[in-house]
Amino acid sequence: MGAGVVQKSGDHGRRRRGRGRSRPMAEINVTPFVDVMLVLLIIFMVAAPLMVVGVPVELPKTAANSLPSEEEEPLTVTVTAEGVVIIQTSEVPRDELVVRLRAIASERDSTRVFLRADGAVPYQEVMQIMGALNNGGFANIGLVTDAGGPALDGQGG
Repeated sequence: MGAGVVQKSGDHGRRRRGRGRSRPMAEINVTPFVDVMLVLLIIFMVAAPLMVVGVPVELPKTAANSLPSEEEEPLTVTVTAEGVVIIQTSEVPRDELVVRLRAIASERDSTRVFLRADGAVPYQEVMQIMGALNNGGFANIGLVTDAGGPALDGQGG
């Protein structure tokens, strides 16, 4: 953003008193500003999808409405198709699940937890994890599904 000096075109090398002196250029060079903004835009476009926390699972599809969001970041427990239990992004052995959940529950204000289970996980295993969540101090359990599934009301889905 440089400022330069512009000479008057009628001078032809003569100097006059007061008038005819060179004056500062009033235009601002915005090219560097635009370049920086475009680089920042590209950085944010690349980085934004990486900030989503999650473990890839194939969620079952339902016609249920979504739950209202809270101020505190919700605790998410995921059960993969292989039966691996993950709290947020860290894998937890099943025998340590209740102990970890109790420790987490003692530090949180909310008793809400979201359970994400792969559609291939048997119903019995999902219910066992729900029992562990309840035993760990989380009474408000929300089951996470993908929208757009069958409504089972005869109107399709």
